[in-house]
Amino acid sequence: MSKKLEGKVAIVIGAAGRDNMGQVIAQRFAREGARVVVAGRSIGELERFAGTIGGAAKACDITRKDEVLALFDFAGNWGGQVDIAVNATGWGLLKGFTDTTEDELDRITELQFKGPFYFFQAAVDTLARGGSIIQISSATATIMLNDHAAYMGTKAGTDHVVRCVAHEYGERGIRANSISPGLTDTPMTAGAKDVPGLFDSFLSGYPLGRIGTKEDIAAAAVFLASDECFMTGQNLQVNGGLTLRRNPTREEIQAAVASAGAGQA
Repeated sequence: MSKKLEGKVAIVIGAAGRDNMGQVIAQRFAREGARVVVAGRSIGELERFAGTIGGAAKACDITRKDEVLALFDFAGNWGGQVDIAVNATGWGLLKGFTDTTEDELDRITELQFKGPFYFFQAAVDTLARGGSIIQISSATATIMLNDHAAYMGTKAGTDHVVRCVAHEYGERGIRANSISPGLTDTPMTAGAKDVPGLFDSFLSGYPLGRIGTKEDIAAAAVFLASDECFMTGQNLQVNGGLTLRRNPTREEIQAAVASAGAGQA
């Protein structure tokens, strides 16, 4: 059976956390035949991980345009023409609306809006023969969750930039799409998963009856990256139908956690 990404070169930024979503996407790309450059802020973990998939590692802070440009240059020199660019960076800021500080707004805007903008700029300047740009977004860019406004707003804004890229660069064969997970079992949500009852409070919102996995997102990314994909400017809701319903309210989460705690007492 032929591999879906055979002969392609991919960049995955946001892969510096062990077993995070970026690493799982990169692993799946490598299994499908791609040569993968993984990037992020922690070069030690990136180099360890790259060695496991036969890839290459490059330190890159997505909020620094010079580093983003250097990443694409590095990937081209290492693997040849870049075909796929995935942004899996993010910061799961949970903060009350009026409690969110100016510093936090600056940091999350840098990471989740300006940085992706730089990444997309570098990608469209590099993907000369077409290819795929993939942004990892969030179901909360579409549906509500308490204490998440800065995260949700920056993700939603970047989704619209993805649509702009798709509109302006489609004539060059460049596809640009987002993937929106719901609550997913990742290192970023490890603290929440450790709270008894918290994950369970979300389950009723999923028509398919389970919390999503990193592998679900990686499978969708493979499709978007492959030549089989005739789709651009779209936001794939890879979240088990969550956006058909809703996330739990703050009160519902608190009640589920309290009930689980009482059951363990």
